[in-house]
Amino acid sequence: MNSEVSVVILTYNESKHIKRCLERAFSVASQVYVVDSFSTDDTVKIAEAMGGEVYQHRWPGNQAAQFNWALEHLPIRTEWILRLDADEYLTDELQDEITTKLPYLSDDITGVSFKRRHIFMGKWVKRGTYPVTLLRLFRRGKAVCEQRWMDEHIQLLEGNLVNFEHDFVDHNLHNIAWWTSKHNNYATREAIEILDIELDLIGRAQVSGSLNSQATAKRSRKEQYSKQPLFWRSFAYFIYRYFLKGGFLEGKEGFLWHFLQGWWYRTLVDSRIYEIKKSCGNDPKLIIDYIDKHYQINLTPEKSLVEA
Repeated sequence: MNSEVSVVILTYNESKHIKRCLERAFSVASQVYVVDSFSTDDTVKIAEAMGGEVYQHRWPGNQAAQFNWALEHLPIRTEWILRLDADEYLTDELQDEITTKLPYLSDDITGVSFKRRHIFMGKWVKRGTYPVTLLRLFRRGKAVCEQRWMDEHIQLLEGNLVNFEHDFVDHNLHNIAWWTSKHNNYATREAIEILDIELDLIGRAQVSGSLNSQATAKRSRKEQYSKQPLFWRSFAYFIYRYFLKGGFLEGKEGFLWHFLQGWWYRTLVDSRIYEIKKSCGNDPKLIIDYIDKHYQINLTPEKSLVEA
């Protein structure tokens, strides 16, 4: 039974997080690969000092293309691959679970999902969204990252998946100003994603693979969400998370998390869509040209998600 694991981490200016991430990653992995997009801080220096194997690759515009490039080009030889973001880390309980259970998984199990725990402003926000279950550990050659502009997931090409009990943690150490700036940039990509669902802007090739059950259900909800009226849908989503799912019980940090991530951010996405449609209507070609001109994102087939 081969249960050796390689970890793949995508980075750009992650000096605040990379040491914490690698320390936990090496507890379960024989090799950690850092795919860096030419960071200007000490990310590469820290990663190499800790034993990470660093590869530089120009950022292709989205996580999906960068991660799939890594799967194709890194010299990975282990049976299992674990994907982590630099601001994520494994809990002690999940480390133990991986090392204990992985050697005994049957050959038909090709993917493993974990629960993601969000720490926001130092607080674990348990109500409203937790747990989000994500497929992050998979057998080499048995999965890829689906090609999407936002909210991309690992999808299995064959085999079955199992859920482990314990959590990994998403805990970004930057301040609110950084967080809102990052989500301002995310909003454009999320707007493209929703416009693509509605108008088939990109016509991307679909990989024949499977997501975990929660991700599949989330895709269905997102398609339904995209059909609801602009601005009303972001407000309704906040009400659902904050009141119906108990987010109001999480104190000030919980309010900020659900307001900013559940309402403000999605209203910002809708404002992008409204602005684009006000200028272009529902004409895909005009929308693609508008996004290229105003956001410097080229959505033509040869330059979009398949670019490496």
